[in-house]
Amino acid sequence: MGSLSKVDEEKQHQQPHAVLVPHPTQGHISPMLKLAKLLHYKGFHITFVNTEYNHRRLLKSRGPNSLDGLPDFHFRAIPDGLPPSDANATQHVSSLCYSTSHNCLAPFCNLISEINSSGDVPSVSCIIGDGIMTFTIFAARQFGIPIAMFWTASACGCLGYMQYTKLIQQDFVPFKDEEFLTNGHLETTIEWVSPMPKIRLRDIPSFIRTTDKNDIMLNFYIQQFETLPQANAIIINTFDSLEHHVLEALSTKFPPIYPIGPINTLVAELIHDEKVKDIHSNLWMEQSECTKWLDSKKPNTVVYANFGSNTTMSHHHLIEFAWGLANSGKPFLWIVRPDLVEGETAVLPAEFVAVTEGRGMLGNWCNQEEVLKHPAVGGFLTHSGWNSTLESIVGGVAMISWPFFSEQHMNSRYCETEWGIGLEIGSDVKREEVEKLVRQLMEGEKGEAMRENAKEWKRKAEEACNKIGGSSSTNLDRVISDVLLMNSVQK
Repeated sequence: MGSLSKVDEEKQHQQPHAVLVPHPTQGHISPMLKLAKLLHYKGFHITFVNTEYNHRRLLKSRGPNSLDGLPDFHFRAIPDGLPPSDANATQHVSSLCYSTSHNCLAPFCNLISEINSSGDVPSVSCIIGDGIMTFTIFAARQFGIPIAMFWTASACGCLGYMQYTKLIQQDFVPFKDEEFLTNGHLETTIEWVSPMPKIRLRDIPSFIRTTDKNDIMLNFYIQQFETLPQANAIIINTFDSLEHHVLEALSTKFPPIYPIGPINTLVAELIHDEKVKDIHSNLWMEQSECTKWLDSKKPNTVVYANFGSNTTMSHHHLIEFAWGLANSGKPFLWIVRPDLVEGETAVLPAEFVAVTEGRGMLGNWCNQEEVLKHPAVGGFLTHSGWNSTLESIVGGVAMISWPFFSEQHMNSRYCETEWGIGLEIGSDVKREEVEKLVRQLMEGEKGEAMRENAKEWKRKAEEACNKIGGSSSTNLDRVISDVLLMNSVQK
């Protein structure tokens, strides 16, 4: 590297340098990369830290030169602690959570030391860690720099996780035997969560559904939420009017909270640099044919179905969804990942493909933000992951939810009972129910009311992200000035 002029050296020395560390799953990487783009827009040098496994997947998906676009936006990698693998699939979630929480601190600290001693870039001045990568808090303390945690999921989901310890203390968890899944016990109402009236055990994030007090995921989240309040700030991908009462409840338990969502809307509002826009995070290759196919359809006629990057289902449930969509008579775009069926490759019957030819399109992956903003899409069959939920709100699209795990059950509950934009399918999928709910969403009076509500939430989301006075835009500026530009942290 050539020598720097005195002006360049001063500029490099003064430029704040943020290191961002997402949890190594698609649903966390995507919003964290958007936050990285926003901080870059605000003048930060960026280092984005993936795991080595996902770094390889990203290069495979986007191309070998896809991560070299900007001189002050760098991608680095650390090991996740799991055995080497060249697979192109989401890793086993509980193994990944256990491994990152036990193995990533040392290599992450080594990376920061390497960056600081290189002389090629500004020294690291702050860290933004994923809300479930709390080892980053210990790293920030070690280097004496501020740390903000980015909770990429819903605020209501966050509050749900915070009940884990009390549920154990009250003998609700772990469950006594496996019958809890079928004997109605999950309908038990929890009374003590004040902003969540009549919340049920089935709505609480799903890792309580265990008979083992040593369950990896149950204890992982308890440990994460013991550490999370030690951060200097909590950034959340939501907006104030959507989850106001929940955010108020969280504010009594956490350091200052900064809602900056929907982050995809904030990015669209603020960032217009094509080089920055071209930095993508999809670990799967997107199929542009999906949006081209939608171009041929009439407005508000297509059901878009996608169960996200982590959901798996039985082959039986796959078939029930297929025939439910077929029997509804509605055009559909269905994203069927090859690993959607647990333990085998997802394959749909030839009869289904023949019956729906011309009316349905099947894909492996797509640009979901584009799809949900497409005028042809009139409804979304989803797993209720938070990125998907917010992208649906941003698109003004109502939903049918089939929550799979984690806080998706809470998101689904809020979509239906609080925001009026969702219907829920029972966990044991039946084709008749799928057909009925698709018709109800696309044809009925209730569906019409839900679509109107979705449009209103879309308007409120845009209002929150308005660069002049929007609550989320203002909160982004506040967290930068209040926290990320702090010269030091209290030790």
